[in-house]
Amino acid sequence: MKQWVVENTDGFDGLRLKEVAIPKVGDSDVLVKLNAASLNYRDLLIPRGEYPLPIHLPVVPGSDAAGEVVDVGPNVSRFKKGDRVVTLFNQGHQYGAIDIRATQTGLGGSIDGILREYAVFDATGLVKVPKNLSDIESSTLSCAALTSWNALYGLEPLKPGQVVLVQGTGGVSIFALQFAKVAGAIVIATTSSASKAERLKQLGADHVINYKEDPNWGETARNLTPDGAGVDFVIEVGGPGTLAQSFKAIKFEGIINVIGIVGDGEGKAQPPALDTLSHICTVRGVQVGSRALMEDMIQAIEANDIHPIVDEKVFALDQARDAYDHLWNQNHFGKVVIQI
Repeated sequence: MKQWVVENTDGFDGLRLKEVAIPKVGDSDVLVKLNAASLNYRDLLIPRGEYPLPIHLPVVPGSDAAGEVVDVGPNVSRFKKGDRVVTLFNQGHQYGAIDIRATQTGLGGSIDGILREYAVFDATGLVKVPKNLSDIESSTLSCAALTSWNALYGLEPLKPGQVVLVQGTGGVSIFALQFAKVAGAIVIATTSSASKAERLKQLGADHVINYKEDPNWGETARNLTPDGAGVDFVIEVGGPGTLAQSFKAIKFEGIINVIGIVGDGEGKAQPPALDTLSHICTVRGVQVGSRALMEDMIQAIEANDIHPIVDEKVFALDQARDAYDHLWNQNHFGKVVIQI
């Protein structure tokens, strides 16, 4: 079979496509023919040597994939041949709060990931795909979708009428917009272009702010909320470049979910920890979510017929290097998918 490997951290040129043997199943394993995979910003940082968490090289990249079960070990009862499945990001995070051990089981970083034609997983590292989604759509769920679901339901469940602020048009933000709207929430979105603003409105965003035209967008977002009280949830993907504005937007007792560091933080100091006190809010780091949370999310996707937003350009497995460039250059809207 074909599989990609990150051999070094010298950039995307460290990606190599190789021919290897199809892996064998152990007693508790499941062999999956992978049909589609999607990329995350994390996948770009790993070969560039910029990922802040430990990785083990060489490693098969990627964490998010969907496919079909083609073989199971003798101790496996959760799946059978022919089942359609999607991967769990942190293979060891099954229930409840994450711990250090579970953070060391991330596909495509700590252990081999999914940019390949076949892969073996422990049966606990897979979940059945939503019945209403294709493999291409399902391949987007493992990281971005589950992270946004955790942000909105992992600590305090989102309630109808609450206000969610999503930053940009990446995978996590788009999923958060979709999950928030079916829950009856008000969504404020930020973006940098008129064309993306129009797409966000089509997806249900109640208000869209162009952060290039309005550098004080956090205050603007606050003023769009009932009584100017602020937003209940922030999907914070920018990091140092956006956190100060998130503090301006957040409501007393609101939750800022810190998920990414994709913003331009040049020349901007990260706000001090005491800002959490002056704004009386929770700032929470989110690292994806458990298998139990993922199963809850998939039930909601089926019940509300939610369909992930996939970028119009879908790549082949041999074109994975081009897919990395496409995501890095921010030429996408929604999730960048590789069909295997």
